[in-house]
Amino acid sequence: MINNKIIQVRKKLDRLDNKFLDLIKKRTKLVNLIVKNKKYKKEIVDKKRIKKIINIIRKKSIKKNIDPIITKTIWINMIRAYIKYEYRVFKKK
Repeated sequence: MINNKIIQVRKKLDRLDNKFLDLIKKRTKLVNLIVKNKKYKKEIVDKKRIKKIINIIRKKSIKKNIDPIITKTIWINMIRAYIKYEYRVFKKK
């Protein structure tokens, strides 16, 4: 049997998930703008930028008292997903 506190917290998680979906939609629009400005598929993966992003996220996570392993995992997976997305939507010019 699930207690009421768990149900209330899950409802909050559901509302937060909806906000994440809105953010993903906005991020995807920005990624689309970037993809349109890339001339070659080899421009899709920028290892230096990925490393820089992961380091920044790690530092910000620690500063905000968030487990950096969680945020690193989320960002790496998000970056991988968007790289795959860019390859799918890339149109050679």
